[in-house]
Amino acid sequence: MPTKITLIIDNPADPAAFEEAYAEVESLARRLPGLRRTEAAKVWPKEDGTPTPAHRTLDLYFDSYEDASAAVATPVAGEFFQRLIGTGTPFTGLFSEIAED
Repeated sequence: MPTKITLIIDNPADPAAFEEAYAEVESLARRLPGLRRTEAAKVWPKEDGTPTPAHRTLDLYFDSYEDASAAVATPVAGEFFQRLIGTGTPFTGLFSEIAED
């Protein structure tokens, strides 16, 4: 079954510094083995300008749960997650089954 890993990245203490570091994080994500596509997004603030609980999302698409699980156990994934952790911004990761039409 197609699988998506979604990373929900909290609001950073220093958005400009985070964005500078994030470019490398996203570049590393694109090197994950078995990755079919990525979808990166910056979360809009609320209508009143206050931040939402998240700053960015990053979706990583794979052909199967097994492919996604294998990808996160690789050295590339280790470097990717170390860089993401190194930004100092908390995040949540979710594996999801993608329903086919």
